[in-house]
Amino acid sequence: MDSAALLDLLGNENRRRILRLLARRPCYVTEISEYLGVSPKAVIDHLRKLEDAGLVESRVDDQRRKYFSIARNLRLEVNVSPYEFGTKSAYSASPSLDITGCRYLSIDVDRSTESDGDGDGEELGELTAELERLEGLENELSMAQRWVQGRLTEVMDRLSEQFGDADGRFYAEVLSALANGASDERRIARRVDASPEMVAEALRSLEAVGVVTHRDGDWTLEA
Repeated sequence: MDSAALLDLLGNENRRRILRLLARRPCYVTEISEYLGVSPKAVIDHLRKLEDAGLVESRVDDQRRKYFSIARNLRLEVNVSPYEFGTKSAYSASPSLDITGCRYLSIDVDRSTESDGDGDGEELGELTAELERLEGLENELSMAQRWVQGRLTEVMDRLSEQFGDADGRFYAEVLSALANGASDERRIARRVDASPEMVAEALRSLEAVGVVTHRDGDWTLEA
């Protein structure tokens, strides 16, 4: 799902409350209605939007009551800084992602929650230990993200100062777009919300001072 559309969908407080409730346990419409204090009709409308987006799913029990539950893991990152506002990424969380090739990340991924023991007690102990490790890792990654965001803002500020006057900030944003993989004027223009002509002029100025280069139709940062 498009991350901007997902952000709009989650902008509604009642839909967020529905997801918080369903994260605890599956519920049917009447339970959700009582929890929210809104009409079943309004709940059904919210559930339809969430189901269309693939965030919730439903099943019918033996008494023909329709239960709703969370459909999948999803992570949405939103960046708000002096240089950027927007959704960074929206992707499915997965335990099978290969992160061994990440240049700046070192995590022990060889551990397994599969028990080699004979008893349920030993497996339970391994699972709780893994839970503790992963919760700690999540907290550390959150702190690392905050540190990186702070450093990014500091570097962007210093880049702006390097170029001075009103163009400094714009040049810094163009360089950030290049660092994020945008390589031509139109893609950079979409990221910095400017015309391709303005971006092309800025790129030529940056090329003149030796910080970017143009090869085979693509712009790149000069190492």
